Amino acid sequence: MIERYFQFLGEDQTIQLLEANEKPLTPSIRVNTLKIDKDTLKNRLESKGFKLESIDWIHYGLKIKKSPLNLGSTHEYLQGFYYIQSVAPMLPAFILDPNPSDIVIDMCAAPGGKATHMAQIMNNEGNLILIERNRNRIPALEINLRRLGVSNSIIINEDAVNLSKMNLKADKILLDAPCTGEGLIRQDSSRKRSKTMKDINKLSSIQRKLLKTGLNSLNPGGQLLYSTCSIAPEENELVIDDVLKDNSDFAIVKIPGNYGVKGIVDVYNKTLREDIKYSQRLYPHLHNTIGFFVCLIQRNI
Repeated sequence: MIERYFQFLGEDQTIQLLEANEKPLTPSIRVNTLKIDKDTLKNRLESKGFKLESIDWIHYGLKIKKSPLNLGSTHEYLQGFYYIQSVAPMLPAFILDPNPSDIVIDMCAAPGGKATHMAQIMNNEGNLILIERNRNRIPALEINLRRLGVSNSIIINEDAVNLSKMNLKADKILLDAPCTGEGLIRQDSSRKRSKTMKDINKLSSIQRKLLKTGLNSLNPGGQLLYSTCSIAPEENELVIDDVLKDNSDFAIVKIPGNYGVKGIVDVYNKTLREDIKYSQRLYPHLHNTIGFFVCLIQRNI
């Protein structure tokens, strides 16, 4: 893992990354504006002894600087006033920004963090199609939808690889792809040794299949947001470059706002398509988040 980091980060940044991965992550929550506004929830939690700090990127997000109670056991949590969510995973739905009139697909929906976030942005309007391959993960998704008051969604128990066969077309698609989780070491130190190149290669193959079928299901002018909690180029830029190779039907969109650093266009002695620089990477040592990747792709009209 570290040998690979040296190749695309260099020695100094690799050392900084490894040191940052040893520091605990500050918990955060996303206020569910379908049920409550940020200031009201902030006042309620502060009256219980919480110390909170606003998140610059997400105006309805809060960092938990002090927590006298378990975040998952408060009355406010049980009433669906907030979702416990790390800062970086709040970005995909926020950047995709689906409209209330859109048909939206979440290709890997459970347990529902990004799905409920999109419902919130859509003000519970439009059509939100949630695809989840693993039947055992659907109960958690259903519970979160009910708890947060989401009413514009339908769940389909199917492998999203088969999306093209479902004859569905969407205006916005979120593909938070299954990945090795190389960016999650701050939350789970076992990931330092639990994944091998075999895992990366297997998952990158799945990611390519999912991305291809997702792009094929976009309406003209529609957008797909690809994200992973991995910093591996093999699961991010290289997947996108391979899928979009020689394909003029799609373009990578420059994401409004700077949340991370530019995507990598030269890696492992390969030069990738230039617009991959418009994707963004987040690192623990630079952005005080988990490691994360986002890329917004648009189908040409």
